[in-house]
Amino acid sequence: MSESYSLPTEPEGMVATLLERFNSGKVSAMMSLYAPEAVVIAKDGRTITDHTEMAAELERDLKLGLPLEARARHVFVADDIAQIVLDWSIDGTDPDGKHVHLGGSASDILRRGADGLWRYLIDNNQGTAVRQPA
Repeated sequence: MSESYSLPTEPEGMVATLLERFNSGKVSAMMSLYAPEAVVIAKDGRTITDHTEMAAELERDLKLGLPLEARARHVFVADDIAQIVLDWSIDGTDPDGKHVHLGGSASDILRRGADGLWRYLIDNNQGTAVRQPA
């Protein structure tokens, strides 16, 4: 039986949608959050445009098997574009028994598609954090 995940009809709904999909542990559920031309900003500051590489980046965090917690701080909307600033964290013990503490303040850009649903255009989960060169 396959699970069905909906996309938000309002940008404010993206955080709940993100949490549901991330916490499902399924990369396929996460990837459908992205517009076809979306980019993910890697932890090292690289801009990832290739969807296979995006999925691999997401898979690293999903394999931790730990829940994502997130809370929107701000949502700004201009017509079919929105910016969400959110605080997020992943805390716990990974499958290897190591303590994990990841988190930050994301600054993400969403766009409403012709179908009226919102998707990530830019996923920048580290917001303004200083990144190290690759």
